[in-house]
Amino acid sequence: MPGGAKQGAFMSLSLDHPIGERFFGLRLDTLIRLRWLAISGQTVAIVVVQWLLGFSLPIGASLAVVALSAWLNLALRLRNPGARRLSDVEAAWLLAYDILQLAALLFLTGGLANPFALLFLAPVLISATALSPRTTILLGMLAAACAALVGFWQMPLPWAASGALGEVPELPTLYLVGIWLALAIAIAFIGVHAWRVAEETRELSEALAATELVLAREQHLSALDGLAAAAAHELGTPLATITVVAKELARALPADNPMSDDVKLVSEQAERCRAILRRLTTLDAGEAPFDRMPISHLLEDVVAPHRNFGITIAVTLPSGAPGEPIIARNPGLLYGLGNIVENAVDFAKGEVNIVASWSEDEVTISVTDDGPGFPIELLDSIGAPYVTSRGRNRWKRGAESDGEDQNGLGLGVFIAKTLLERTGAGLTFVNRPPPAHGASVGVRWPRAVIDISGDREPEAAKGPSARP
Repeated sequence: MPGGAKQGAFMSLSLDHPIGERFFGLRLDTLIRLRWLAISGQTVAIVVVQWLLGFSLPIGASLAVVALSAWLNLALRLRNPGARRLSDVEAAWLLAYDILQLAALLFLTGGLANPFALLFLAPVLISATALSPRTTILLGMLAAACAALVGFWQMPLPWAASGALGEVPELPTLYLVGIWLALAIAIAFIGVHAWRVAEETRELSEALAATELVLAREQHLSALDGLAAAAAHELGTPLATITVVAKELARALPADNPMSDDVKLVSEQAERCRAILRRLTTLDAGEAPFDRMPISHLLEDVVAPHRNFGITIAVTLPSGAPGEPIIARNPGLLYGLGNIVENAVDFAKGEVNIVASWSEDEVTISVTDDGPGFPIELLDSIGAPYVTSRGRNRWKRGAESDGEDQNGLGLGVFIAKTLLERTGAGLTFVNRPPPAHGASVGVRWPRAVIDISGDREPEAAKGPSARP
């Protein structure tokens, strides 16, 4: 299968194939460990306040609330394996319990006047980093409601006896309302911020996984070329045997025998097969067919799968320029360039121009279309995963896309950018200056990195299989 055909076939597969829905959840072991940490801190705080500072608090009820959490942890550990991953609902119930348990402790120890009221933030923060936004919002509302309740109804703040260090302080109601408001704002702000950071991490992880999957497919197909060369060596011996036997049979049969023509045909076809194998085995040892090619041939390999979609694709090379770069054909390079060309064809109204140029220092390829161009609001974000205004994984051929889908970029650009940067390229995404319209993507390599016409093999020739 030609390289361009392979690259084009798998390109549409990777861009149209959905990554999958988000999976939210926490490992049970994580929640158990965090709760043991909270139990230890609560126990130490109660002991220090009661016996070291000498402040009076309902020690029995307070320790009973902490012991309930310890009992729950032991029950969860005994009934479930630590590696079990909780569903979103299961994790939400456990975190809701933690909020209620903290509210009970604060009710016994002064409510919002207790500085440990700040710990209402912890369950919401955990939910924001690992659970769905809906669950985080519900837990945030529960935490704010519990904070309001213990702000209005609570037992006195543990303090020194009257006469020793003065009266037990009573905070003004307005101040307690201010504490609750600050706590509610902190829950909202930290929850949103933590969710956004975790979501970006999840998106980047999924996008990189998709990139590795695409590259693995391309490398698998490229390996078929080497397999064909190896097969040529292996098939040489049996074909030689067939040829010899066919010649012996031809000599043994009388000229007027009706089988003579069939034996002659077998001999001719065997010789034809041997000629094909000889062409394959003329390559240098260890090289796959078309392993190295001039940049003009590589561009044609990239462009060929996209010529039959009603869009004119023009490839321009320097006229009479000497020293055309010789480029190693690797899956990442082919896929990245092909992806950019495919997107240009998708958005173009009638024409896509591909211009290659080179000098002693660098090699440049620019892909320009006459479509609507990049959305202004996305120009600074192009190349990040899931930057699109038309939904994820909805790349379609221009003839199949509706008007609403012509204004965004998706995961395909991230994959192309990642693969090309692994070959040492730098990419630029700009809109053509007026009165022209359309988008232009520039890909630039240092010539020493991409050109393998000399004796030294650059890094790009080794393929982008390793992670950066």
